[in-house]
Amino acid sequence: MGAIYLVRHGQASFGKADYDKLSDKGCKQSEILGEAFGKIVSPDRFYSGNLLRHEQTANHFMSGFGGSSIATVTHSGFNEFNHVEVLVKYRPEWKDFSVMAADIAKQPVPQKAFQQAFSDAVIRWVSGNHDDDYQETWRQFQARCNSALQSVIEQSSEAKNIVIFTSGGPISVILQQILKLGDRETLSVNEVLVNTGVTKLLFSGDRLSLSYLNNHSHLEMAGSSWVTYR
Repeated sequence: MGAIYLVRHGQASFGKADYDKLSDKGCKQSEILGEAFGKIVSPDRFYSGNLLRHEQTANHFMSGFGGSSIATVTHSGFNEFNHVEVLVKYRPEWKDFSVMAADIAKQPVPQKAFQQAFSDAVIRWVSGNHDDDYQETWRQFQARCNSALQSVIEQSSEAKNIVIFTSGGPISVILQQILKLGDRETLSVNEVLVNTGVTKLLFSGDRLSLSYLNNHSHLEMAGSSWVTYR
């Protein structure tokens, strides 16, 4: 039986024009995970989505892990959905980042206001009622992520421990298929995934099961301030 560790990326640059970049805290979170991981698991293979935040998470993880020379295979199937497109299709005026920033700044609690708008935008996307608006529909996203996981399993029949650096969306829809969750439950899972949280899957032949979800004890032991969601 083999194990797959799905690692959500470290804290990215939430609310910035370029979200796809780890914050200083996100870099350190990744190093903390790598240091803790190296004490309990010896991975055979590493995979990563090809977004910058995935690559940076892998690099800082390796720094903590002490295996900087270990090759990481990139696979775009583990990329997050296009959150900018999803948001802009819901609020077209927010195509201009300065307009979005100004609108959010006017709200009593800006971060809460943005999160609500983003949640509403994702619900619109997931509903399937506006599929023609998007380059990648919710159903296509689900299929892409699960196909990527299956391809890794097929290529890794001899591997015992596989690490995949990815995002909350892919982790959530992979769990959706394993646990037979509805779309709303899947979105709820996504909302609580911690930066650098680890979800462990077990596989043997065609069997795929969940061992644990969203483990972030490495951050809790470092101090509660390291636990972030966005």
